[in-house]
Amino acid sequence: MTRDLLDFVKLEAQSCTLAFIVVALLGLSRVLPLNNWGLARYDFLLLGCVLAQLMLIAARFESWREAGVILAFHVLGFALEVFKVAHGSWAYPEDALSKVLGMPLYAGFMYASVGSYMAQAWKRCRLSLHHAPPLALQAALAGTAYLNFFTHHYGPDLRSVICLALLGAFWRTRASFVAGERTWNMPLPLAFVLIGGFVFLAENAATGLGAWVYPQQAAGWHPVHLGKLLSWTLMVVVAFLIVSSVHAWEARQKRQALGFRKQR
Repeated sequence: MTRDLLDFVKLEAQSCTLAFIVVALLGLSRVLPLNNWGLARYDFLLLGCVLAQLMLIAARFESWREAGVILAFHVLGFALEVFKVAHGSWAYPEDALSKVLGMPLYAGFMYASVGSYMAQAWKRCRLSLHHAPPLALQAALAGTAYLNFFTHHYGPDLRSVICLALLGAFWRTRASFVAGERTWNMPLPLAFVLIGGFVFLAENAATGLGAWVYPQQAAGWHPVHLGKLLSWTLMVVVAFLIVSSVHAWEARQKRQALGFRKQR
């Protein structure tokens, strides 16, 4: 049991490599004399994140396919950040050459690190789903959860309704994964909440390091409001379902290729 737990912790830590790098860069940006080097902090963070991503690919820690999944989540995060910054949900107050529409480009890597974790954990823990709902339903729920981050500024916030719909759709779904010498099973909704909780803790660390500033943190850092836990859980669902869809598509392609070879 202890050996299995240690192996699971090791696999999870490896899966969080990009996230750890981003947090480390945030910490470095607070202590390095960047002003003396004529380098804005956001620009330093962008250069560091790009270099880290390229090194992970060069070291084959991530494949180009996994990098594509991460890029997709990067784009989704960029669009969300631009919208939220424009609506005053949070701000990036420092100047930088790499800011676009009020958002520094490095910020997309914070979302990409969530996508990277999903892709790495799926691979390293040999994760598989049982009794998952149809892909079309998964895509509809993920799309609705993502769009609600935009539409609730103009109408009702449907986060609670979406969470209930997700719970109903994935009530019977189990995620099995390998840690140590055993295969473990966990209800998928519970996995969403646990991962969302860890991302919420990471958000508190990131805002403490000045990654971005919420309005209530303008006069000084305060812990992020607990309501953000639900928001991050929904973003985790979006990231998970993107990775799940890619794996389902690859499995279907393999089955079709195998069937074609048998027919020959």
